[in-house]
Amino acid sequence: MKATATRAPENTRGKILQAAFDEFYKNGFQGGSLNGIVYEAGTTKGALFHHFKGKKDLGYAVVREVIHPQFMQHWSDPLAYSTDPITDLKRIFRQCAKREIADGGLVHGCPVNNLAQEMSPLDEKFRKSLEKIYGAWRETVAAAFARGIKAGKVRKDVSPRKVAAFIVAAQAGMAGTAKNAQDEALLLQTGQALFDYLDSLKP
Repeated sequence: MKATATRAPENTRGKILQAAFDEFYKNGFQGGSLNGIVYEAGTTKGALFHHFKGKKDLGYAVVREVIHPQFMQHWSDPLAYSTDPITDLKRIFRQCAKREIADGGLVHGCPVNNLAQEMSPLDEKFRKSLEKIYGAWRETVAAAFARGIKAGKVRKDVSPRKVAAFIVAAQAGMAGTAKNAQDEALLLQTGQALFDYLDSLKP
């Protein structure tokens, strides 16, 4: 009985976070409805305000506890021990493009990019939270390219940090333009252009 009682609040909090992620992803943070979040989570506004001080506090938690771990799982973790970042990045981009097309990413875009475009000019805490995600990914990509150079899979004159900065910027731009165009072919076309760039980094 005690274990169930201690799990119930965390279960409610998790449901609120997931419902908030879905609401903000579809409607933006500013357009997101707390009533809609409460309804989708199957809870009450009282429960929401028990766990979060307000909408912004909920938004920060969504970035920290939902978006950041998801992004790392899909984009950064597969590169953590890579010594062939060119091959591995191509696989990651293919997998993520397939997932985006299947999960409505062409309509709603990338959650990180969406919030960065919407909230970074308006709220410094949002900006810093989102930059942590981009910064962590740049570090992961740069480290993978440094290992790739040592392993002979990447040209020795390549700057891992410059390449990492470009790849992260390219991913954000690809997601944004594909969302605006609602065009799967455009996403695949820009992906192929990125692959051509990656191939140019081989020895």
